[in-house]
Amino acid sequence: MKIKVLGAGGGEVTGSCYFVETQQAKVLVDCGLFQGTEGAGGLNRPPLGADSAKLDAVVLTHAHLDHVGRLPLLAHTGFTGPIYATPATIEMTGLILRDAAKIQAQDAERHNRNHQRPDEKPIEPLYSLSEAETILRQLKPVPYDEPISVAPGIRACFAEAGHMLGSASIKLFIEEAGRECKVVFSGDLGPKGAPILRDFETFSQADVVFLESTYGDRDHRPYAETVEQFTEIVKQAVARQGKVLVPTFAVGRAQLLTLLLASIFRKKIIAPFPVFLDSPMAIEASRIYARHPELYDDDMVAYLKEGPLEQDLATMKMSATADDSKQINNCPGPCFIMAGAGMCTAGRILHHLRHNLWNPQAHVIIVGYQARGSLGRMLVDGAKKVTIFGETILVKAQIHTLGGFSAHAGQTDLLKWFEFIAPVKPRVILTHGENGPRTALAKLITEHYGLKPLLPGLGEIIEL
Repeated sequence: MKIKVLGAGGGEVTGSCYFVETQQAKVLVDCGLFQGTEGAGGLNRPPLGADSAKLDAVVLTHAHLDHVGRLPLLAHTGFTGPIYATPATIEMTGLILRDAAKIQAQDAERHNRNHQRPDEKPIEPLYSLSEAETILRQLKPVPYDEPISVAPGIRACFAEAGHMLGSASIKLFIEEAGRECKVVFSGDLGPKGAPILRDFETFSQADVVFLESTYGDRDHRPYAETVEQFTEIVKQAVARQGKVLVPTFAVGRAQLLTLLLASIFRKKIIAPFPVFLDSPMAIEASRIYARHPELYDDDMVAYLKEGPLEQDLATMKMSATADDSKQINNCPGPCFIMAGAGMCTAGRILHHLRHNLWNPQAHVIIVGYQARGSLGRMLVDGAKKVTIFGETILVKAQIHTLGGFSAHAGQTDLLKWFEFIAPVKPRVILTHGENGPRTALAKLITEHYGLKPLLPGLGEIIEL
């Protein structure tokens, strides 16, 4: 019985993928895309090569691209088995993979048109829309908190992770040679007390725990303080007739910001002004959120009982088409523009940044994790100039980083999640974190619980 780390290891935060192999079964936990870092593209291939066809099943913690983005590559290998996920994760995975396939096709076409050399082969997308559709037909819904059989000798139980709509931590019950081993994958954990979604649930029994460590070295600014800071930035922009640009993850962050603006308008803190949700994907994600009120926390349920979001957002425009997006350039400030991608690696936000980064009146609010090498990370790190679509742009806009809106648990919440399992002294493996954060978290786990976590490298095999 062994588990191979095929992503989110060795200080890498993206590409989450774990290969669980027993004498009877072969199962993947997640199958994510590598993003942001230099050379990430070279890692984006079928996780097990041609042997991916021999998999019995895949189980998914949630639908973010760094956890599901390599699934269509399994279609290359002939994998036809089931892919298990919660109902909301299935809907979100469809949205995210279709979008990823379209973006890859557009990027390849743009490169081949503008940058291909005569002696160079044309770039091909990582996968096609039809391959994405093929793999989506293999998704099977599972309930929370009810163990189900996913492969010979392997059962899986999904628990709320509080990270995004439908997200889960997964416990695998693995039977081999008359023994049962309980292996828990935290998936990405959300912060306690965040709006809209319920808080994470925990497990109390495990032999082995794979724990994410994205923010293992620090806590986020408290949510209430972050809301205050956000409100002040918006007030400044409105007073100076400036534009506010927010690189927005279409799933999670867009819905949070929409709720926050609605609340500000409802409470008459700021008079309503033009707001643009410039992302077809975020628009559809919001519709999926609306279909799953059973996943809302008590505060969100109470807010909606007082009145619908739509009545607070009369000045909000859904910019579904490319023409809608271009028209935003003609809108003077103040206005608030949410556009993907969240790490500024692609999408419509690049066009808005290109048109506005040079303007000292503009504000850019970074509200999510920015991977190394991404344009968003460059802005956070204080770059004075950046390159967008081959053009050098001076950065004169005001750049703000609001860590309190993160969908990831900070150090304290990671330890709160782990403390329920710690008494049974499981083997601990820290992944999904850069080396600084996961080393810091490992040190605290050793100090608090007397356990020495393993920090595996990419491709490392862990014998159970």
